[in-house]
Amino acid sequence: MRAARLIRMALLVQSSPGLTAEALARELDVSRRTVIRDAQALQEAGVPIRAERGRAGGYHLAPGHRTRLTTLHPTEAETLYLSGLPTALRDLGLSDAADTARLKLSATLLPSLRAAAESSVRRFHLDAPAWFREPSTPGLLPELARAVWSDRTVRISYARPGRDDAVTRLLEPYGLVLKAGVWYVVGRVPDASWRTYRVDRVTALSPTDDEPFFRDPGFDLTEYWRANAAVFARTLLRTTATLRLTERGLHRLAAVADPAGVTEALASASAREPDGRVTVELPVESEEVAFAQLSELGAEVEVLAPEGLRERFRAHARALAALYGVTGQR
Repeated sequence: MRAARLIRMALLVQSSPGLTAEALARELDVSRRTVIRDAQALQEAGVPIRAERGRAGGYHLAPGHRTRLTTLHPTEAETLYLSGLPTALRDLGLSDAADTARLKLSATLLPSLRAAAESSVRRFHLDAPAWFREPSTPGLLPELARAVWSDRTVRISYARPGRDDAVTRLLEPYGLVLKAGVWYVVGRVPDASWRTYRVDRVTALSPTDDEPFFRDPGFDLTEYWRANAAVFARTLLRTTATLRLTERGLHRLAAVADPAGVTEALASASAREPDGRVTVELPVESEEVAFAQLSELGAEVEVLAPEGLRERFRAHARALAALYGVTGQR
């Protein structure tokens, strides 16, 4: 464990000279004191690492020195071949380039490491799309990916859920995220605020003639998504449905509705009625989406509001009764 950490520390200092003890502690998930002890251990092992003070200080290797610790371990070679999603590369139009890169990498590996890498491909497959939904590649995704790679501002038209009109935005596309088979683009709009859009709702896209935009060096796509994914998911839920649910319906609600909405619905649940039902307020994307989701609960749910959604269920019930020849209650 410590040997691996020492190797990583040496490689970090080689690739990013001037890292402070605090920065290395964060990268290595250890204390500052441990970093100082590890630096001393590297020095004793013959790695000329030193700490310098001042504005240009931090940890450095001796001028001209490079570590010889870049040889891949078999486990590292195995995990390297698991670092990409085949479906994502295909959607982005990069599958051919990825195949070529893997062939070039394989050619540089020792035979034992090449076998380890190929072994991982036979044993693991990463499948991003969710079950029970046919994945589709947004038509404009490859073009949007090119704009992301080249830091090009684009003008997009975006179809908002539940609205007939589309909005037009100038967007500096910073990155693309694949979440459960759905692609999202994260970018900055002219007022400098950050936005997230579903790529399959982008109906038109055209690059501007401007120079490449200046990418904020402090922006971290992974951290942004981790911090804002839940907030973005909640912004999609623009309507509220009032429901009466049986105990079984309440239990199954999480399987059919959006997680962000279910959390709020459970928090709003009323006291149980004599028949065991509870009333909740469920945030939903639209009446159309809510109807599709809640229909799966059958008689375990009664929609109380909005009236338009309740009428959809009335019409659905009448159609089912006519289809199955139900004329009255037993």
